[in-house]
Amino acid sequence: MDTHAHGLPDSPAWNALSTHADSLRNCQLRELFAGDAQRFNRFTLQSEHLFLDYSKNRITAETRQLLVSLANESELAYAIEAMFSGEAINFTEQRPVLHTALRNFSGQPVMVNGHDVMIDVLAVRQQMLGFCQRVWSGEWRGYTDHPIRHVVNIGIGGSDLGPMMACDVLRHCTETELSVDFVSNVDACDMQEVLGRVDLETTLFIVASKTFSTQETMANAHLARQHLLDQGCPTSGIAQHFVAVTCNPEAAVAFGISDQNTFTFWDWVGGRYSMWSSIGLAIALYAGMDQFEAMLKGAESMDLHFRNTPFEKNLPVMMALLGVWNTTLQGMSNHVLACYDQRLALFPAHLQQLDMESNGKQVRRDGTIVNYATGPMLFGGVGTNNQHAYFQLLHQGTALAPVDFIACLTDQHDNPDHHAMLLANCFAQSEALMNGRDRDSTAAELRASGLSEEQIDSLAPHRTFPGNRVSNTLLFRQLNAETLGALVALYEHKVFVQGVIWGINSFDQWGVELGKTLSGVILDELNNDASCPSHDASTNGLVDLYRRGHW
Repeated sequence: MDTHAHGLPDSPAWNALSTHADSLRNCQLRELFAGDAQRFNRFTLQSEHLFLDYSKNRITAETRQLLVSLANESELAYAIEAMFSGEAINFTEQRPVLHTALRNFSGQPVMVNGHDVMIDVLAVRQQMLGFCQRVWSGEWRGYTDHPIRHVVNIGIGGSDLGPMMACDVLRHCTETELSVDFVSNVDACDMQEVLGRVDLETTLFIVASKTFSTQETMANAHLARQHLLDQGCPTSGIAQHFVAVTCNPEAAVAFGISDQNTFTFWDWVGGRYSMWSSIGLAIALYAGMDQFEAMLKGAESMDLHFRNTPFEKNLPVMMALLGVWNTTLQGMSNHVLACYDQRLALFPAHLQQLDMESNGKQVRRDGTIVNYATGPMLFGGVGTNNQHAYFQLLHQGTALAPVDFIACLTDQHDNPDHHAMLLANCFAQSEALMNGRDRDSTAAELRASGLSEEQIDSLAPHRTFPGNRVSNTLLFRQLNAETLGALVALYEHKVFVQGVIWGINSFDQWGVELGKTLSGVILDELNNDASCPSHDASTNGLVDLYRRGHW
């Protein structure tokens, strides 16, 4: 990748970074640590809830200085204030981006077009509390007069991934006796599996859709509604089993949901940033309103850190700048999240949408095509499971991928030996990725096991690790609602900063919209035998196969 030629906006910082990157092309992490006994202390940061070790990146103090200069020349400080103050930074849709207002406990107004949106935010939060209390107390009942015992959230994307992840994290500190399920896939197997094991008479369905027209969500909502009717629920009883979270309350009422049980949010809340809004109703019902608000306050603490901390000590800013360094200047097109905490099993899935839907762009804000790498492919899972799956590629493969190791310092169960083993694996993997194992060490190990020199020559190349693979380690003291809020907000702001540096709009998703449009066209053709598909030969052939039902 030629990072010198017309890449990011031409600036002294970018040109200096490009030259600097060339000078570090053969940099070895082992040598950086050997040459600086204080490297760990020089390249760590902390906030109220999180600790970041980024010393295992191929950077120097000069790299950090140049990256901060790049942030300054990209007018990042202005962009941060523009977002927090409600400017329409999502310019392709002419919308502010104000998920931060949803977790604003300062008492200060947030103005949009002369209106303080905090009035609306607090009113909806109060509506959520009142509704949750009615469900918890048993006042809210189903059509057979049984109290609610089970909640099913029907949504997709941001209306599913964030709330589902949060409920999974908080399942050990839930304050209610409700159970919760999430249905998103339009594959009817998903909904039928849930409907087959819940008692519909005690089940509440949350239909979460910004427009109340999302194809997958509404198909599943209608399927659930029909199951209730088939079971004997009168049409008038549907409102006792369905509530809506939407920007389109009229459509919810047409579905049969009472307008009193429709929870609104606003077009300045992007889907992948919406778990902080009434989209988080499932979190509040399941974990408790206190837990939901604690999550909001944890996110607010990261908002304040992000907004007020100098860039060189700012966790989201430094993680973002390191991502730009590794992706755009070092040519690493993948990024891995390794969560050494089973409760974070769904966290990578949420971040996949957050990161790749936001920064999977190839057009700059001025409409020109980029000629440099923007958002990386992101994947991940939980350790130690990861180590027995794709870590082989990370250690010895040809595709380089920075890793974020995420772990809790203290155990929150009754098996401290297991926790020590877990963290030993976490720390060892980052060390192994950095150091690798050279041929001499490998040969010595094989020789000690009694192998001949001929056998050593044959086996050594396969047991040698190049090392010099980069990683961050992100730690927290305990995983609770506040920590979760801070962790999610950290990555939200990281994604935003990278969008600013790359010069792209992180808050639209026109690629997603194209797929929705085309699927509607093809659905009509699949359901209409008389129509004649007019796509490419492959798509026409697949449509024909569906119609015939065989090949």
